[in-house]
Amino acid sequence: MIDAFELQTALDGLLQPQLFKDYCPNGLQVEGRREVRTLVSGVTASLALIEAAVAEDADAILVHHGLFWRGYDGRVTGWMRKRLGLLIQHNINLYAYHLPLDAHADLGNNAQLGRWLGFDTREGACARFGEQALGWMGQPGAGQTFSTAAELAAHVELVLKRPVTLVEPAQQAIKNIAWCTGGAQGYFEAAIAAGADAFITGEISEPQAHLARECGVAFLACGHHATERFGAPAVGEHVAQQFDLGHRFIDIDNPA
Repeated sequence: MIDAFELQTALDGLLQPQLFKDYCPNGLQVEGRREVRTLVSGVTASLALIEAAVAEDADAILVHHGLFWRGYDGRVTGWMRKRLGLLIQHNINLYAYHLPLDAHADLGNNAQLGRWLGFDTREGACARFGEQALGWMGQPGAGQTFSTAAELAAHVELVLKRPVTLVEPAQQAIKNIAWCTGGAQGYFEAAIAAGADAFITGEISEPQAHLARECGVAFLACGHHATERFGAPAVGEHVAQQFDLGHRFIDIDNPA
């Protein structure tokens, strides 16, 4: 068991949100009961995740995508009322960490995705690039050889269990792999400048297909949700072990 505010202090100390310029408030977004014994982690604070946390009798939820974002008008109506109302009704704390959860060197979305894909993520083997150094650059791991981007895409599909949108401009061996989870298609130019042969992220927009073809760097869009399923459970399990909490990661399916 841990006090809810002490848990926020621990999470802040771990993820260092003060280091980031973000689009949302990081930390405790909704205050619930003071004593936390059971923690549920998930990707997004959707109604389905909150309902699942209620069924688990959770005291707290830890997510990557919280409820409040820059540009929202602040009215508690419709879907916001349903989500917020359920949290308050059941006295559940909601903790949300966006960019800090992407960036953590060991437990973050990027670090964990690299490990799940089997890339070499040892300290010193990966370089950082892009705004706020959120992008990662590394090489295939031990025993991995990708003669083409299509082979890399097939590997990613196998691990993430979902189709990949691939723009493959040339049949060439993939030696330097850049990645940044979620909606990081805007980091593609920085990945190209950093020397990537292929870039893995969650989404693709219209300009990236042209850039891939013109610059000869493969682009793999692997799903926003699919690439960001790994940080929240890693952090959740870390603090659960630290403070002897019950913990369960609940993956609410999302095709995006």
